[in-house]
Amino acid sequence: MTLRFGTDGVRGVAGAELTPELVMALGRVTARGLVASVPRSFVVGRDTRRSGPMLAAALAAGLAAEGVEVIDVGVLPTPAVAALCAARGLPGAVISASHNPFADNGVKLFAAGGLKLDDATEERLEAALLAAVGGSSPHPPTAAGVVARSGADIGGVNVDPDAAEWYRHRVVGALAGRRLDGLKVALDCANGAVSGVAASAARDAGAEVVAVLGAAPDGTNINRGTGSTYPEPLGELVVAAGADLGLAFDGDADRVIAVDGMGRVVDGDRLLALFATDLRARGALADDTVVVTVMTNLGFHQAMAAAGITVHQTQVGDRYVLEALDANRWSLGGEQSGHVIFRDLATTGDGLLSGLLLADLVARSGRSLAELADGSMVRLPQVLRNVAVADRDGLPGARAVWDAVRDAERALDGRGRVLLRPSGTERLVRVMVEAPSEEEADQVALHLADAVTGALGSP
Repeated sequence: MTLRFGTDGVRGVAGAELTPELVMALGRVTARGLVASVPRSFVVGRDTRRSGPMLAAALAAGLAAEGVEVIDVGVLPTPAVAALCAARGLPGAVISASHNPFADNGVKLFAAGGLKLDDATEERLEAALLAAVGGSSPHPPTAAGVVARSGADIGGVNVDPDAAEWYRHRVVGALAGRRLDGLKVALDCANGAVSGVAASAARDAGAEVVAVLGAAPDGTNINRGTGSTYPEPLGELVVAAGADLGLAFDGDADRVIAVDGMGRVVDGDRLLALFATDLRARGALADDTVVVTVMTNLGFHQAMAAAGITVHQTQVGDRYVLEALDANRWSLGGEQSGHVIFRDLATTGDGLLSGLLLADLVARSGRSLAELADGSMVRLPQVLRNVAVADRDGLPGARAVWDAVRDAERALDGRGRVLLRPSGTERLVRVMVEAPSEEEADQVALHLADAVTGALGSP
């Protein structure tokens, strides 16, 4: 077996699918295919998973074996690594599986300048990795065709102890001197990469941090019942602590989900609606356009049309959002999951940056987040089912599934919409249905989920 790139790098169960041998081989082919700058340097960071040090060391070993100087920044959010790559003009990687359980891990690669890899580059690296390991074993002793280096030709691995501090100053600096004084916030760090920096950044910006959840990582508790995929505990804490708002990050902190003062979740769609209208009002929304993915709620499209804002839609994945932003020189885009890209400030979704900018928006408005969120858009009921399947790659040719989709779309008759797509990282097909009522959306989603299982089998 070998690694396959999904929507956000490569992922697998650490030690079983994502072995140190494979990751070291990935480091070698990455050095040959991605590190062209002189001096040949590469940034490596990780989240708080138990397997992180092992896999970071394996990647660094592969890179160093090819003569690359590795800059080890330790535990650091994905957007912080991307920002370092952008500031230094270097490629880099983050060892993380984002919001996945702790046993999973992954490798997210950045090209020089902090941009995620395009499809063509990923395909070249994937093919090179397959050739290097022979495609037959998760434990290749050596990579085929590798020229051995020795002596001064071997790269070094050097620790950068100041990376987290640099990142904290950077995100606070994005407020351009504006302060969050008087604002009470609660944080949920998902026991992940932002655990050591989120509270201090919020305090530096002037906010009163009244409570913090999930900031005691032990290697196995990342994302466990906490963070952006489990915002309910934060909602309870916000109400109990009397906070004005809460910010919940995922394991590598490239996304954020907010909670208003009433404990209600404010998802990425509402965040984008708030940011888009605020930027437009300040003349800072390039071409009055915002970029979203196909998962974005229909209510968002309706709200943006009413506000005179154009919506450009891409396939799922924040890197596709970024590609559209860069191709058209637009300034804002993101996903319902809480990835928000302020392109003038970052090269990827940045949960901490977005969270501080949201707090800044609330402070400037003089209104509560609850009031702002309620007025941002009217959300159509949306049901998402993750259907475990034996063969996710068989979805495009599953005629029975697409017949069921067409029947559902006819029944909705323009009152909602249906979207099916395979997961980029798991053996799942994601079924999304929007309809005028939760009950109708759930019924349609259940019917389509049964069709998917019938056509593609259970795992």
